[in-house]
Amino acid sequence: MTLDHLTAPAVKDLAHAILSPSSIALVGASDDPAKTTGRPLLFLRAGGYDGRIYPVNPRRETVQGEKAWPTLSDLPEVPEHVFIMTGSDAAVDAVQECGRLGVTVATVLASGFSESGPEGAERERRLLETARTCGVRLIGPSSLGVANPNNGLVLTANAAFAESDLPRGTTFVASQSGSMIGALVSRGKARGIGFAGLVSTGGECDLSVGELCAATLDDPAVGSYLLFLENLRGADELRSFAHAAAERGKPVTVYKLGRSDAAAELAVSHTGALAGADDVAAEFFADNGIARVDTLEGLLESAALATRLPIRPAGSPPPRVGVVTTTGGGAAMVVDQLGVRGIDVQQASDATFTRLADKGVDAHPARIVDVTLAGTKYEVMVQALDVLLDSGEFDLLVAVIGSSARFNPELALRALVDSADRRTPLAAFIVPDAPAALSLLAEAHIPAFRTPEACADAVAALFGRRMPSGDVATAARPDESTPSRVLDEVEAYGFLDELAVPHAPAVVLDIPDDIDTMSVDAVDFAYPVVAKVLDSRIAHKSDVGGVVLHIGNGRELRQAAGRIVDSVAAARPGVRVRRILVQPMVSGLGEVLVGYRVDPDAGPIVMLAAGGELAEIHRDRSIRTAPVSREAALDMTREVAALELFRGFRGREPGDLDALVETIVSLSSIARRPGPAVHEAEINPLLIRPVGHGVEAVDALVRVTAEDN
Repeated sequence: MTLDHLTAPAVKDLAHAILSPSSIALVGASDDPAKTTGRPLLFLRAGGYDGRIYPVNPRRETVQGEKAWPTLSDLPEVPEHVFIMTGSDAAVDAVQECGRLGVTVATVLASGFSESGPEGAERERRLLETARTCGVRLIGPSSLGVANPNNGLVLTANAAFAESDLPRGTTFVASQSGSMIGALVSRGKARGIGFAGLVSTGGECDLSVGELCAATLDDPAVGSYLLFLENLRGADELRSFAHAAAERGKPVTVYKLGRSDAAAELAVSHTGALAGADDVAAEFFADNGIARVDTLEGLLESAALATRLPIRPAGSPPPRVGVVTTTGGGAAMVVDQLGVRGIDVQQASDATFTRLADKGVDAHPARIVDVTLAGTKYEVMVQALDVLLDSGEFDLLVAVIGSSARFNPELALRALVDSADRRTPLAAFIVPDAPAALSLLAEAHIPAFRTPEACADAVAALFGRRMPSGDVATAARPDESTPSRVLDEVEAYGFLDELAVPHAPAVVLDIPDDIDTMSVDAVDFAYPVVAKVLDSRIAHKSDVGGVVLHIGNGRELRQAAGRIVDSVAAARPGVRVRRILVQPMVSGLGEVLVGYRVDPDAGPIVMLAAGGELAEIHRDRSIRTAPVSREAALDMTREVAALELFRGFRGREPGDLDALVETIVSLSSIARRPGPAVHEAEINPLLIRPVGHGVEAVDALVRVTAEDN
């Protein structure tokens, strides 16, 4: 069949084809609107979509009373967006036909691809290869579709979209879970919270969450983003999108499932064990300006507040949150929940309380500004808000409103509505179940929360964001499926030399069969010394008895070598120790761990932690995506509680934290380092010396891709 009769789509813009197509084809559309494959046609008509719709079903002349077409090639024009609702094998053929016609984007509903085993993975490979060869962009597979309430596009099989009058808004939703777009739109409708678009990303074999969101960045109808993620698939695209969104002032909030630390099993360093998958994800989000919430309600309700709270610059002091209330108990719940998340509510100054009294507001000086039941009067609450919002003492003011919000919402909330447009952002927590009050506040664009948990969750997440640095790692990520090897300690010190990281002097001694004949002449520093097994197969020397401390002379050194040989042989049968590393016994004010590793999803990270053998138990650490700036490294030192010991705690001698900061920056620079791919690198311990005397590594571990050596 010739395709000459078909008209090419007028618009090839991806965002337009996804959210505002002028024509849609429904491949595999069912005549039964109750079936999954029958819903999209029903929803499109009910939603008022005014574009052209082409049901495609080779077995029927009509579908739900409308003309049906045997194939895409039989249509009178090339549709901009094709929703493929066939089985998985037929979906590959449909994508191929889309490519021949020049379709811009196709959404694939079918499952049975990589998630279903080797056969499905091969089917997905063919699907993607077909799409890329033909120039079609894919959403899915396993995508429940897309919706745009602003123009009536309800191109989805999600049953929740049977809801009429979907709320319109400025928030774009991308979800790896198809059911969640329905959950959010239904919950949003109940709250008067609307959306500028929702997309179920499915298996993301082609278009990722980041790419789909990035396509809408310059759409004036989109002002913020909500993401529901099950994993960090496509992290590079997500990072690029997040940086661009931050530049445009369009906030991004995420709810992520999957708090498993299974990826840590691949690591040989303490860094791998300490930096679990969820820890890395949390830092990935924060470093890229994404607010990560822990509650579903926090996700839904955060968008309005996100547009009011800009990302704070690096080095900013702790956020100042104030609370004004008509009910002490309700306010205490917010204070409690904020405290659990590390945010202390700020007490207003004496001068501010004086100004409140001058305005006729009776509030006893305390952390919570409690105006009591008098605050249900408009003139009292509006005066209190005037003083607090104009005081310049808060980065956010939370108003907690009691029972009056349920029975007289217009009167109870009028002061908030009239005070919303101030220099200081205002948010509200409504204590009773008051749907009308929440809807009223949503209509007035005032961030409002139904529970204290969601309120504190959103506030903490938004204040926890960091401005993206724009310094993205360029080094190739190592492939964990390829062989890797651990450098021995001498090789690892050579690696540290390349990074200009100081380490203790060391000499290597060969161990003969007769220990008593071992030469110790190469030891050119004073005793006492430490002896360690030197073998790349033994990453953690203490675990196998491979370290002997406080060796006083050459005779004791030979004895120590013998003990090391015997201990390692007992712990690791078949490993014959041929060399030991000897170093002077050195000390400092204390020790830390500084580590680098490449997360399989998020990419390079750097970690600072309390050091020593108990590092994994204490879990006192700070993580950032690598590379880091000096300012970011300095922030990391503030986040590790043990480092307070090196800041002159209780008269102790201060440590050289400036030198520690430089070491963190240097190790993180591996992310930009050309040459052999580095899987992980760790200094544990790194000794902290007094101010002006630097730091010194006394053990190092580096794992690199074997084929590059």
